[in-house]
Amino acid sequence: MHGRERPRHKFSGRRSFLVAHETICYRMSIIDGKTIQESGLLLVDKPAGWTSHDVVGYLRRFKVGKVGHCGTLDPGATGLLVIVLGRATKLADKFSGQDKFYQGIMTLGTTTSTQDADGEVTATADWSQITAADVAETCAAFVGDQMQIPPMYSAVKIDGQKLYKLARKGEEIDRAPRPITIHSFTADVVDLPDVSISVGCSKGTYVRTLCADVGDRLGCGAYLKSLRRTGCGELAVAEATDMETIKTWDRDTLLRHRIPLETALNYV
Repeated sequence: MHGRERPRHKFSGRRSFLVAHETICYRMSIIDGKTIQESGLLLVDKPAGWTSHDVVGYLRRFKVGKVGHCGTLDPGATGLLVIVLGRATKLADKFSGQDKFYQGIMTLGTTTSTQDADGEVTATADWSQITAADVAETCAAFVGDQMQIPPMYSAVKIDGQKLYKLARKGEEIDRAPRPITIHSFTADVVDLPDVSISVGCSKGTYVRTLCADVGDRLGCGAYLKSLRRTGCGELAVAEATDMETIKTWDRDTLLRHRIPLETALNYV
């Protein structure tokens, strides 16, 4: 064989392929394992003035893979925003579908274009004859399954168009009512015209519309003055971190504060 090319084993090509394949699979397992290790939930206490998308956009700076949220909060609202990281984004629909809990202030005698404090006042009415008992009874009457018409100032899409974009043009279109469930609705403190309320409700419920409907039933109108989400399923805002604190974090600190994916599965 001296001076001749060494014959290649007929299986050497196959063996090289298998080795390369195993190497790729090993590297992918490491990457995948790291992705899972960095996946999970982050509970954020959203401040007023931030959109839910603003929060997601800020968290993407930490380079932790995919980032999403589970249930939009209006810009003026505060409270619990459940953020999903990495593989946990596959659970977004599960968490979005869970019941939500809120505290807020409903103001009687005034209606606005957006049903909350961000809109223009469209009408005022006398509320002086309304009693605390009237308010409590009316709130309680809304508990249960019902149909709710989404407000024009909302992200609901009809024929591919978001309602709030039409509303900003001064347009109003018919909206089909949607099924919701109000689990609890209480008037905690009545200091008319303001009423501190607590609401437990299903996905897709607009609390500002609920307040407007209460005002209509009382005959004086009402709007949602302020709103804070206190819970989503078994997750509570008391466990959340505010954005000012998050701004001081680095990537490792953020990952230490997340709820790991395996723990997050317990909340689904």
